[in-house]
Amino acid sequence: MLSARWEGTVTFALVLCGGGVAGVAWELGVLRGIADVDEPLAARLLAADTVIGTSAGSTVAAQITGDTPLAALYDRQLAPSSSELDIELDLTELASRLGTAVGGARDAADRRRRIGALALATDTVSEATRRAVIAGRLDSDLWPVRDLRILAVDAATGELVVFTRDCGVGLVDAVTASCAVPGVWPPATIGGRRYVDGGVRSASNADLARGAQAVLVLTPSPPGQPGAWGDLGAELSCLAPARTNVVFADEESIDAFGANPLSVATRGPSARAGRIVGRAAAQTVGTFLNPKQ
Repeated sequence: MLSARWEGTVTFALVLCGGGVAGVAWELGVLRGIADVDEPLAARLLAADTVIGTSAGSTVAAQITGDTPLAALYDRQLAPSSSELDIELDLTELASRLGTAVGGARDAADRRRRIGALALATDTVSEATRRAVIAGRLDSDLWPVRDLRILAVDAATGELVVFTRDCGVGLVDAVTASCAVPGVWPPATIGGRRYVDGGVRSASNADLARGAQAVLVLTPSPPGQPGAWGDLGAELSCLAPARTNVVFADEESIDAFGANPLSVATRGPSARAGRIVGRAAAQTVGTFLNPKQ
């Protein structure tokens, strides 16, 4: 059993990335695996000064900053039933549609606007149906008294929007917006605006952690994989002089995600794979957060 003594007042940010239903399960699994090895370390992660969540990561961020114990959140991923909607998804076909939509885009903002337009034009389930799925993931519509940042993109302007407890938007609506995968789920309507997945800008949006002294990123993707949207390496570089560390998915985790990371069937395998990754990463993460130990 590893233990940690936290010295000083290090400002710590936890960044939770996108990855679909599989990503939610995997990130909870990683945290559960770290708790298996070092409970004080896991408690420090859950108590991060700032928690930033994008898409799947927004779900996990909202969950771990709530009142439900981590073990219970993890166990839910293994349960045979859930609020999730199963959907057939051809990632290659979706990537092709998105690629066609952004062809000729002048800059990143224009690319996001074009993706927003595609999302608005796609026939999907109703907004109410999708919102009910997200409400089923969370235990409350109330924001925690924490620095929790949920990222989404305005479908019309392409602007990144940071939802916080002071923005006047309920937590369920904020997470629904952050998880509105373009071309799959409906853009979320909030205050007369329509919002799509925060991953349209970046799967991590780690640059939003500027000002933290230590930043830990959990990403359900392998190291070295070029991101379709956003550049994690560049985002981490702009956080200097902050110390940064990333927990990536391993080959077994990628296998668990399968060809459709939005499938309900990925929950159990992804959670278990994440737990193994978390156990293996615990010592490195502990040293990262407390280098003087």
